[in-house]
Amino acid sequence: MGKLHLWLGLASGLVVLVVTITGSLLVFEKEIDEAVNHDFYFVQPQAQRVSLDEMLNNVAALHPGFTVTRMTLETDAPERSVLFLSKKGKALQYTAVNPYTGKVIRSVNYNKRFYTVVLQLHRTLCMNETGKVITGISCLIFLIMIGTGLVLWWPRRWRGLKQRLKVKWPASRKRLNWDLHAVGGFYLHLVMFAIAFTGLTWAYKWFNDGIFIVFDGKPYKKMEAPANQVQQPVAVGFYEQLYREANRQLPYKGELRFVLPEHDSLAIGVFKENYEASVSNVVDILYFEKGTGRLLKDHLYRNASTGWKVRRLMYPIHTGQIYGWPTRIIAFIACLVAASLPITGLYIWLGRKKKSARAGKKEPLPVSGKIPQPAVVV
Repeated sequence: MGKLHLWLGLASGLVVLVVTITGSLLVFEKEIDEAVNHDFYFVQPQAQRVSLDEMLNNVAALHPGFTVTRMTLETDAPERSVLFLSKKGKALQYTAVNPYTGKVIRSVNYNKRFYTVVLQLHRTLCMNETGKVITGISCLIFLIMIGTGLVLWWPRRWRGLKQRLKVKWPASRKRLNWDLHAVGGFYLHLVMFAIAFTGLTWAYKWFNDGIFIVFDGKPYKKMEAPANQVQQPVAVGFYEQLYREANRQLPYKGELRFVLPEHDSLAIGVFKENYEASVSNVVDILYFEKGTGRLLKDHLYRNASTGWKVRRLMYPIHTGQIYGWPTRIIAFIACLVAASLPITGLYIWLGRKKKSARAGKKEPLPVSGKIPQPAVVV
């Protein structure tokens, strides 16, 4: 177990360090991003806002050749800006609009945003599919290391349990480092296991499909927007009409997101996250026919399969958002402790290696051919 724990740690330590540091930043992504870019996300509320159609036209005029693929707005937050994502090939523009004037606040390159880069580092080390393979393997290794670490932590005698449950702060640097590695890892091993285990959802298709096979008895089927049954041009005020209809059918507080397909043959998806639900990431989906505004299909959370609901839980568990601030703080601390493990573990290994080298350099005792005679006691 010791050898396995050592060599797996040395093999994956650097990747684990990068993934856990970026993970700790992503726990509070929304709060940090909004604090740093306050003017991008917040506006001064006024009596009346302009229509979504006018805002959409202003964004489309700002980026000729780009197609708006997403609109996001908070239904019960008058101080928030409306956000648009525009696409042209692989290029993405992220634009904030003042909903009361319809004017663009600012537009940024989405791929170069700080948190977009952090997320890419977290998932793929900014190395696309190759990086995804590396982080996926490291995630599996980390799960094994949690198990082997627990075995190595377990005291041989029950009277040694007290020592394994607390950090001896006044101890030597070497002992303190061992305590931080072993004791810190023990107290948060369940949280770290949950974060790493749910992370496999994005690393491996077989794991994602396995959730649906276990809970629904069949593999995952990708949800796609239905085709429009009638081809009709979009009239003035169409998106404002959809906004009102979606809020009428889904009257709770939450974030409303329009997904506009790149092809006119597909329906428009309206996703709304329920902020009033007991856990986060509870989303209802409505599909409206483009042009007519007729509801073609819905996918309500309350009617979803068990597999779908479990799959929706993977993200809030992974990020610590499942029960709000308390679980997010625990996840943040767990990420920092996990980031420290490769460092403290390396220090332990280097210390033992140095000790072994010193032991190997000891001068051997001189060997004589004569048998020593016992001393004569008078």
